[in-house]
Amino acid sequence: MNPTEIDWEKLSKILENHQQEKWGLIPLLQKIQESFGYIPPETIESIAETLNLYPSQVQGVITFYAGFSTEPKGKCVLKVCRGTACHVKGGKNILRLIKNDLNLEEGATSPDFQFTLETAACLGACFLAPAMMVGREYYGKLNPIKVASVLGEHRKEKGED
Repeated sequence: MNPTEIDWEKLSKILENHQQEKWGLIPLLQKIQESFGYIPPETIESIAETLNLYPSQVQGVITFYAGFSTEPKGKCVLKVCRGTACHVKGGKNILRLIKNDLNLEEGATSPDFQFTLETAACLGACFLAPAMMVGREYYGKLNPIKVASVLGEHRKEKGED
């Protein structure tokens, strides 16, 4: 299924489990994003109705937290650290390598929705500098060979190579 097509039946099942739980907005948004890969803007009204909130309240939470996205992201979200330790140890070169390898700019998603490239002010893994994350997994002490290996592994998951 195309990531931009919404499975309304799937959404309804998620919403049913959160009826009238105002306190449950963030866990509900997390569940929707986990299921769809993002929070489709068209679902905001349904989310608000389910929790007896205004759509603007739901939108406000989505835009406040950087972890939520209303744009489809790739299967593999790469976050390259831009923190001081990573910068000093070559993080800028790592980012350049990844941009060139994936032919992506920061914030962009590949046309096949396999990769999204992002940067973070700090990943909190200074001892691994330079570091990046793919999904929730950290990769550190990066060099061109390690970067190629990590990207190659995630391409294999798709069935390329």
